[in-house]
Amino acid sequence: MRDRRVGLLWAAFAAVALVSAVLVMRREDRLSDLHIYYGALTDLRAGRPLYAYVAENGGPFTYPPFAALVLGPITLVPEPVLQIAWLLATVAAVVALAVPVGAAVARTPSRRHTAVVVVALVLMLSAPVQSNLRFGQVSIFVVLLALLDGMEVVPPRLRGVLVGVASAVKLTPLLFVVYFVVAGRYRDAARAAGTFLACAGLAAVVLPGESWTYWTGTVLATDRIGNLASLGNQSLHGMLLRVGVDEASLPLLWAGLVAVICGVALLRARRLAAQGCPGHAAVLVGCATVVASPVSWTHHQVWPVLAAMLLIGASGVARRVAGVALSAAMVVSLGAALSAVSTRPGVQFLFENARALGVAALCLTGFGGVAVATARARRPRPAGRAWLRVGVAATAAVAFFAVQPLPAGADPTFKAYALEDVTNPRYFFVCRSATECAAYATGAPVTFGTRTEKTKVRVNGVVSARVTRLEYYSAPGGAPRVIPLLSPYAGPRVFSFRAATMAHGRLVAYDAGGHPIAVVDDELAAAFG
Repeated sequence: MRDRRVGLLWAAFAAVALVSAVLVMRREDRLSDLHIYYGALTDLRAGRPLYAYVAENGGPFTYPPFAALVLGPITLVPEPVLQIAWLLATVAAVVALAVPVGAAVARTPSRRHTAVVVVALVLMLSAPVQSNLRFGQVSIFVVLLALLDGMEVVPPRLRGVLVGVASAVKLTPLLFVVYFVVAGRYRDAARAAGTFLACAGLAAVVLPGESWTYWTGTVLATDRIGNLASLGNQSLHGMLLRVGVDEASLPLLWAGLVAVICGVALLRARRLAAQGCPGHAAVLVGCATVVASPVSWTHHQVWPVLAAMLLIGASGVARRVAGVALSAAMVVSLGAALSAVSTRPGVQFLFENARALGVAALCLTGFGGVAVATARARRPRPAGRAWLRVGVAATAAVAFFAVQPLPAGADPTFKAYALEDVTNPRYFFVCRSATECAAYATGAPVTFGTRTEKTKVRVNGVVSARVTRLEYYSAPGGAPRVIPLLSPYAGPRVFSFRAATMAHGRLVAYDAGGHPIAVVDDELAAAFG
């Protein structure tokens, strides 16, 4: 019976993998990151600079030079063939990840096969793996190398080598070198550091110009990677950007928080390893890399999915509920899925940043310390009390965010409308012709109307001839949003934007000299109320 169930689960995994691959191949922008690798390395073979390459979608090659050496052979086959091979390799990597993690999840050897296929299926359904498939990303292979090394799966004499290679392809696994030191695995740390330096040195010999360009500038050019404040970047740095921390305070605050979170995670990982749970320790360190990196796009976030599986397999109601919650956040974008019910801006912020907050909490708690599934006998506790504690904690967390004002710059619903939107009566409603706008204007710098919806407020109005710039502050201390001033008709210029709340909103109008000539805040708050 159990063999049949395992077979059905593997059939489900194969079906999800096949459907996912077919959907990817039907996209016009399929495997866009793989296309960047292919194009950049093709240019490199033709003698053109690696880091000067820009794909049709604007994406550059962002990895260290050693990654170009590792990926070099992909240009030897036609790109359509490469795409199919890459999808197959990604699916194989999912299975390879599931095997050691499934073994750590299983409480008994008889359940190991079931645990492995369940982990593989959840991984395949998760947003990070789907993102790896869609973009043709290298991230999942980097995670696999670091996991096998961190879990001590490789032979003792080779431990550390895979982390060194993974770090030379993508820098984030370097945190495992620190973990090896903290855990007393000094030889592994030395092998990892030595392998990383050897790989970087080999790249410097083969690609001296590209190595110089990367290590003297490109490595710090995070602007090449995209908008780091977007919701796709679920790192601590990205969340702080969305909160609206000013540029002067951000580096120090970010570094301090990273030091605390990673320091706690490494100490907890050391304790987990000492308790005979190297898999939990390695996954915890991997989650710390997601928090610590300035950039953690969806395809980087494979580690939290593995952590969710380990939590579900742990003992205790709270850990299992946390595992289910983290797993749900990693499969579904809670901000999009629950936007209809998150009428409070603080709750919406919680949903939008659930992955970043969840991984940070995991790093600090470390699977509940060392309380993972073990063979130790425990005095059973009433299940009702456990569920009560979980319910109270969850309610308190949601209530905390519910009463918070909108973090500065963190409004996920904000949008300022452009000239092509003027014809939409939902966005532009106070006046719809030159005559109506002239009649609506009061002579004040800013005249506006509002419409309140369930999860957002819309503002539409006109400005006088004196106004040359209009800015909106969503909350105190945040960076302003520039509101376009549009001229669809002769006469007054119009504007329109939406936001989650106006409770702390402030519109500031400036004249040609850059001086504020009008500040509108009480009226906005009244409109929200």
